[in-house]
Amino acid sequence: MAPSRTPRRRPSRAETRRKIIDAAGEVFARQGIAATSLNDIAAEAGLTKGAVYSNFTGRDDLVLTIMEEHLVDRMRSATTAFDELSDLGEATAEAGARLAAGVDTDATWHRLLLEYWGIAMRNPTVHEGLATRRAQLREAITAAITRAAAQHGVDLPLPPEQLAVVVLALSNGLAVERGVEAAAVPDTLFADVLKLLVTPRGTGGDPDVSDTAAPPDPSAAPGTPGT
Repeated sequence: MAPSRTPRRRPSRAETRRKIIDAAGEVFARQGIAATSLNDIAAEAGLTKGAVYSNFTGRDDLVLTIMEEHLVDRMRSATTAFDELSDLGEATAEAGARLAAGVDTDATWHRLLLEYWGIAMRNPTVHEGLATRRAQLREAITAAITRAAAQHGVDLPLPPEQLAVVVLALSNGLAVERGVEAAAVPDTLFADVLKLLVTPRGTGGDPDVSDTAAPPDPSAAPGTPGT
């Protein structure tokens, strides 16, 4: 009697979605966004075009999902440094180092973001989708900044939602400059800038010395010390 065959397990929806995302990432990195079709992605994943459509509304949905995944993972890795390290200076340096490392490891996705930004500037529908996803990302970064500031007793120089924009702009801008000339962007630059943006409460100077001199008493006679 022939041995019975073990039935092949059908991939879960999450596994299929992961396979599509990974395949799309490979094709986008190799061909660019504009030159990639859903047929290309389906072929790379070994799936049908219908399987791609059952998980994503289209190419734009895939692009935004992958970019968001990369950024969220990198920002989560950076902000957890403030949970892992009690010293503010060490935590800031570590967060900056992790973000700087992402500038290199995610270089492909920074280039794709620039390509997609160019597409979005010419297509209102694409622009709307990109703006919505970026707003959601800024909200997540804002929450992380707010939590880290409260945990370490930091007076932020700007509202946390504006600092979230600064962090994203630094990440994108440094990636562009490093791609053009790596030597122009030192590995510590991200951390050095972050350190300038955080100041522990009560460290505005010597706590026993007033920041400004007391104004003279206008009622005091000339040569008489003010009270």
